[in-house]
Amino acid sequence: MFAHTSAVKPYKGMGMEGAVARWYAALAQKSLDRYKELARHTAELIQPGCNVLEVAPGPGYFAIELAKLGDYHITGLDISKTFIDIARANAAKANVKIDFRHGNASRMPFGDGSFDFLACSAAFKNFTEPLRALEEVHRVLRPGGQALIVDLRKDASAEAINQAVSAMRAGLLNAIITKLTFRHMLLKRAYTRRSFEQLVAQSKFRQAQIREDFIALEVMLTKQRDANEAGREAGDHSTPLWF
Repeated sequence: MFAHTSAVKPYKGMGMEGAVARWYAALAQKSLDRYKELARHTAELIQPGCNVLEVAPGPGYFAIELAKLGDYHITGLDISKTFIDIARANAAKANVKIDFRHGNASRMPFGDGSFDFLACSAAFKNFTEPLRALEEVHRVLRPGGQALIVDLRKDASAEAINQAVSAMRAGLLNAIITKLTFRHMLLKRAYTRRSFEQLVAQSKFRQAQIREDFIALEVMLTKQRDANEAGREAGDHSTPLWF
């Protein structure tokens, strides 16, 4: 039995706005290869025509790279109005169609079962109501739909952080600011594998498949089909989308 993990975090997550959001967008663009890699990985998990939601897309780099790879219906939901403006401009520049909307991950403005796949990268640790956000993720996924959450590990080592920041090629001043942000803000909000498992156990998902790398957790969640659907598909032994 998992111990209870708080459904509300003391950090009152607010979206980045104005100059801070523009600074982050410029910094994140230096890590564009990471977004391209995540987009390629996601494209391997989904089918053409899928409805995909990215929660907290920020400047929109991942959603844009995914849109370049296939015929998907992509929506982005972010609490920051500045990020929505930046993401829309970036999508227009890349000549891809993505529906970027302003909204809260804990109260998504979408109907039940609206999406086949949901992605959230480097943002979940900042959610004030993480359990409610997970329940919203579950609600907006169709039965059988999946969600991929990628975020910082709370137990990432100082060496791993330094390597990640160095890979950004952000310049000396930005590198110093980023390392301080990791150390004094982001790691405090992040989850260990164990604490994320505890959180998921309290949600309708109940369980998750979690993979760790040197700095991040990759969490795959699946919305189970109901008993009738499961019975109809009892003979289906196709390869799962994850692991």
